[in-house]
Amino acid sequence: MKHFYNTLFLNNRFFYFLGTVSVLFVVGFFVPIFFEVSKVLLFILSVLFFVDVFLLYNTKKGISLERILPERFSNGDLNKVTLKIKNNYKFTNHVSIIEEVPFQFQKRDFIFPLLIASKEEKILFYDLKPSERGVYNFGNSNIYVSSPLQLVTKKYILAEEKELKCYPSFLRLREFDFKAFTNDAISYGTKKVRRIGHSLEFEQIKEYVSGDDIRTLNWKATAKRNQLMVNQYVEEKSQPVYNIIDKGRAMQMQFNELSLLDYAINATLAISNIILRKQDKAGMLSFSKSLEDWIVAEKRNSQMSLISEALHNLKTDFSESDFSTLYSVIKRKITHRSLLIIYTNFETMDGLNRQLSYLRALAKNHLVLVVFFKNTELQSLINTEAENVQEVYDSIIAEKFMYEKISIVNELKKYGIQSVLTSPENLTGDTLHKYLELKSRGLF
Repeated sequence: MKHFYNTLFLNNRFFYFLGTVSVLFVVGFFVPIFFEVSKVLLFILSVLFFVDVFLLYNTKKGISLERILPERFSNGDLNKVTLKIKNNYKFTNHVSIIEEVPFQFQKRDFIFPLLIASKEEKILFYDLKPSERGVYNFGNSNIYVSSPLQLVTKKYILAEEKELKCYPSFLRLREFDFKAFTNDAISYGTKKVRRIGHSLEFEQIKEYVSGDDIRTLNWKATAKRNQLMVNQYVEEKSQPVYNIIDKGRAMQMQFNELSLLDYAINATLAISNIILRKQDKAGMLSFSKSLEDWIVAEKRNSQMSLISEALHNLKTDFSESDFSTLYSVIKRKITHRSLLIIYTNFETMDGLNRQLSYLRALAKNHLVLVVFFKNTELQSLINTEAENVQEVYDSIIAEKFMYEKISIVNELKKYGIQSVLTSPENLTGDTLHKYLELKSRGLF
C-alpha cells in the first residue's frame, strides 16, 4: 500500500474535471437539474479514476528502461548517453523521463516527454559535456506514465545509480592520429623528407645515384659490388619526448568552461599518443613548488594507460611555479638529449624574465619548446571598433598585452628556445604541428 501511495500522482486533467463537477454542485443549489447532472458526472469521474488506476497497476513491469553510459567521460568533449525504453502495456502511453544527471552539469529539468505505442521500444540520445576531471555520479531515471485517460500517473524508478570517472580528452585521439599521418599536419614551408646521411639510424646500403651524399659512400660494399654503394639513413626514432605541465596558479585562467590546465592535460594525452605512434618515447611530469607525476619516457604498451591515470589525478595547488626545481631535477634525472614540451603561461616580459635563466639552462642540454596561450578575449577587444574614449583606452591596453606576448616569442627565439603561442582551443593541433616540424627537421 505504501508503494501505491508513493507512486500514484493525480494529473491536471483529473482536477479540471473535479473542478467542473464542483462548480455544477454549487450551481445545483439554485438550479436543481444541475445538481443531478453533477452527481452523474462525479460517478463517471470516479469510475474513470479507478479504471485508469487499474490500467496502470495491472501490469507489474509496464515500462522497462536501460541507460547505456560510456565507460568513462572525456573531458571537454560531448559524451553520448543512450536510453532504451520499452512500453510493455497493451495500450499507448504518455511518458515523461526525468534523468538525474550528475550535479556538475547543473541540469535540474532534464525531461524527455514522448508517446509510446503498445510493445514499442524507443531509443533516446543526449550529450553531456564535462568541464572538469573527477567523479560524476548518475542518479536514477524517473519515469512517469499515463494511460490514454491521463487522469493519474504512475512513477517508475529505473536505471540504477552509477559512478563515472572523467578522464582527459581521449575522444579526439583518433582525429589527431589522422592528422599526424597526413601531409596536412606539417606546417607550410616545412617538407617532411627522407633524410640521408644526417641521422644516426642506419636503414640500408643501396646503389649510388646522382644527388646522393658522397660522404655516405660505403667503400667495402663498393669494392665487393664493383660499383659505388652508399649507406642510407632514416629519421632517428625512439627519441625521448617529455610533456611538462605547469600546474601553478597561472594555469587556472578559464576559457570556454575549461582551465588552461585542462587544455594542457588534453593536449598532453593526444600528443603522447602521437609520439608513441611515431616510435618515439613519451613521458610526462608536472610541477609547481615541486615535481610530481613523473613518468619516465618509454615506448611500452602500457605507457598511455600510465599517462592517462597520472593526468586524471592532476590537480593544482595554486602556488607560484618553481622553475629552479624543474631545472635541477631534469638536469639530474634526464641525461639523454630530449624534447621538453613545457605548457605554461606568461602574460608579461617580467614574468618571462623571472624564469628565463632556467629555460636557457635547460636549452643547453635539451630542445625546449615553450607552449603558452593567447588571451582570446583581448583579441576580441582589439577587433571591436571603439565608440568612446574608455573603449579606446581598453583597446590600447589590450594591444599592449598582445604585443608583450609577441615579444616573449622573440625573446625565447633569441636564445634558441622554440615556442608556440596559441589559443586554448587550438592548443593540441598547434603543438602537434610544431612537434612534427621539429621532428622532420631533425632538431632532436
